[in-house]
Amino acid sequence: MGDPTRILVISDGKAGHENQSLGLAEAMARLRPAEIHTLRLDMGKGFLGRLRSAVADAAKHPRPHFVIAAGHATHPAALLAARKYGVRSICLMKPSLPVSWFDVCICPEHDFIGMPVPPNVITSKGALNRVRPAEGGRSGKIFLIGGPSKTHGYDEGALVARIREIAADGGWQVADSRRTPETFLPALKKELPGLTVFPHRETQPGWLAAKLSTAESVWVTEDSVSMIYEALTGGAKVGVLDMPRLRPDARVISGLDALKAEGYFDAHEPPLPLAEADRCAATLAGLGFMPSATERQ
Repeated sequence: MGDPTRILVISDGKAGHENQSLGLAEAMARLRPAEIHTLRLDMGKGFLGRLRSAVADAAKHPRPHFVIAAGHATHPAALLAARKYGVRSICLMKPSLPVSWFDVCICPEHDFIGMPVPPNVITSKGALNRVRPAEGGRSGKIFLIGGPSKTHGYDEGALVARIREIAADGGWQVADSRRTPETFLPALKKELPGLTVFPHRETQPGWLAAKLSTAESVWVTEDSVSMIYEALTGGAKVGVLDMPRLRPDARVISGLDALKAEGYFDAHEPPLPLAEADRCAATLAGLGFMPSATERQ
């Protein structure tokens, strides 16, 4: 047999971006034998210094068969590495550079609402992630709380009241995030002292993915777009907690509204399947991104 397919992930060190790249890489590795190597850029250096370091660091890894990158800061390094090794590049999320500069871009479908999709773009429902539904029965009910963002405001009283209404049947847990105002958890504990609370500063990497893979019911604040897609991927019944919309015409909100219209947010019924990393990996394999055993040698 030939060597495994070698995937080089270019990372800017941001957990959300790296999570997307690894989600795709791991999905591709489930299709055919693959090795995943991660090159983390030195974000403390300037543009040219970062590129020089990336070239030097890339030489420490086996020659890749293709390169995956997410996040604007990774794009030049990914294109440089792909050109250096004569391999193809995959960009996750819509780049600031022309999409035609990459061999394939995988972008949320809401980025192209009302626009033609370029031939080298694969659209996805939201950002890819590493969550996978666990086998066996499901248990656990959890609220995932975000906070003020570019698209959403914050009404703590209304949020706590809605959580109190949903949690009336008991057994719920709640996890906040880095955007959650510090006043939220004390206010929630005062109203609902029986809730089990998981402050984000006290959870370990991978904790949320593990929770979502087995949870039965998940409610997520509407501003937390990435967690909404992760919850849908995990296979739970998903509901959305309304937050004040500052930009109702924002593309991410249009994407969520489309999902709602398709029935993804019925918290009382099993969700429609959402496995975008696996679907996109299968599409890429069909495009020849997973070389044959002979080609991998």
